[in-house]
Amino acid sequence: MPQSQYRAREVAQKTREVVDYDHDETLPGKPLHILIPGGLVALGALAVIVLVGYMTWFEGQLDQNTGIILLVILFPFYVGGVFLFSYGYELYNIPRAIRLTAIIVFLTVAAVVIVAVLFFVLAGGGKMPGGSSKKKSSGGGSKVKADVAPSSSSSSGSGFPNLGNVVVLGNMGRGTHTREVIKEKTVEVPVAPRSINCPSCNRGYVPADEKYICPSCGAPTPKELIDESEKPRARGE
Repeated sequence: MPQSQYRAREVAQKTREVVDYDHDETLPGKPLHILIPGGLVALGALAVIVLVGYMTWFEGQLDQNTGIILLVILFPFYVGGVFLFSYGYELYNIPRAIRLTAIIVFLTVAAVVIVAVLFFVLAGGGKMPGGSSKKKSSGGGSKVKADVAPSSSSSSGSGFPNLGNVVVLGNMGRGTHTREVIKEKTVEVPVAPRSINCPSCNRGYVPADEKYICPSCGAPTPKELIDESEKPRARGE
């Protein structure tokens, strides 16, 4: 049986050689009768393998264990089809057919893995974070701020704090939470100065009202008495 004169990567010359061999009635065997069915079986098995993998790991329509079992069953059909194709392509040379089968199967597995990884990466990068969780509903996904005016009873010293803003936080995935923001207003009440006794004539007067001069004797008010008159009173004084 004649050997092929071309290598597998020389596709044009190799294909022409196989066709000429098949049409030569003086040579034994018909390589196209093996090559074509083997190629069709390999392509069909590969298409079903890809479909099962897509339905199992991408769509989730098949259980993972079922998908793995189907892949294990289909893989020998794919390898067998590739071997028949290689056997006819290499003109019945078994060692070269086995080597070509191994190369094709390895390249196919590598290509499937690369395509699967790229699909996962592109599919994950195309989705906006939190984009599917946005819902248009009343009170969900939005922030509503309401200003609450203080009532007359609260401002009249009833003991209730003055509420500034009530902020209603929207649905963050765990339900609706309400938070009250309390603003307290501090009112400064002026302290009336107390009266002191003049150290010279012992007359009582308020230094701030008399411009810090005793109205009786005209003596200036000492600094310590000014401080004593203007310091805050203790409770009950």
